[in-house]
Amino acid sequence: MTGAPPPWAMLAELTHGCPLHCPYCSNPLELVRRSRELTGEEWAEVLRQAGELGVVHTHLSGGEPLLRTDLETITAAAESAGIYTQLVTSGVGLTKARLAALVDAGLRGVQLSVQHSDPGASDRIAGRRSFTAKERAAALVRDAGLPLGLNIVLHRDNLDALDDLVELGASWGAQRIELANTQFYGWALRNRTALLPTREQLARARDAVERWRERLDGSMDLVWVVPDYFDGVAKPCMGGWGAVSLTVAPDGTALPCPAAATIPGLDPPNVRDHRLDWIWNHSGAFNHYRGETWMKDPCRSCAHRAEDFGGCRCQAYALTGDAAAADPACGLSPHHGLIRALTEASGPGPDDTAAAGPGYVYRKPGRG
Repeated sequence: MTGAPPPWAMLAELTHGCPLHCPYCSNPLELVRRSRELTGEEWAEVLRQAGELGVVHTHLSGGEPLLRTDLETITAAAESAGIYTQLVTSGVGLTKARLAALVDAGLRGVQLSVQHSDPGASDRIAGRRSFTAKERAAALVRDAGLPLGLNIVLHRDNLDALDDLVELGASWGAQRIELANTQFYGWALRNRTALLPTREQLARARDAVERWRERLDGSMDLVWVVPDYFDGVAKPCMGGWGAVSLTVAPDGTALPCPAAATIPGLDPPNVRDHRLDWIWNHSGAFNHYRGETWMKDPCRSCAHRAEDFGGCRCQAYALTGDAAAADPACGLSPHHGLIRALTEASGPGPDDTAAAGPGYVYRKPGRG
């Protein structure tokens, strides 16, 4: 096995504990228990090794990282390693004092999750009352002078509120809004029927994004994450398998992407057993789908193989049972009919969005 260029980013999943129960969550159905989480000292060592490896940016994520009482220590360890830290949070539990302590420890930015622009709909999607806490958290971040980004996972239940969501972000002082069409892994895959939008919804939302980009004229960064189920083009997942980023799960499992643990036989390494440089350069899990030698046709002979890298391995496995298959999201995949059947059955439309909530399987331990 040969090494790859060093990663520049790392997703640090500090915990799977979370006060919210979002049905679109990409965490695995079997959530890591708090007793199995890396300690603060272990995270500090992981971050030190990450800095040496070349990582310059990390999302401190979860679950809800604010549940970690040692979050300030972990943040300070990243700062000492020369790594830019962004807190990915629901906002629940963020106080002025806690934010000040995190800023003192070296926190550089905050990404706040938002479920809907309407407080009632937001609370229903999140599975608990949380909108007011998010609004308060946004004000705290703004007052602290930190960059604020919003992450909005889009689906059938909120796509038609896109205009209101962008207006909400502007009123909260967000510099960046990531409009992330649901990627169907983990709990999102479990809830796919309730979450899958219609083509008409997506078309309206895409047009709205373009209108807002013209109107904002660069004053706010709007990122539209492509809904690959509908476009017929496989996304270049994570910039390629084990190419630019790695994930460390709460129990120390190291993964080429957050959903890779679903692939059987991958045998992902753990940071408790191996150093990050060995994991990145030499582990079987990180080398398995690098490059092109693993590819089958039509990917092996496709002119786009160096652009989309065959698409998403986790999605290929979820839909076909074969992680080496061409991603069914691609219109050239022999399995594309699986995707087409799903999208053609996705609707009559969102006329009664209140009815969608009871169809959710909310993200809770033991509900998978």
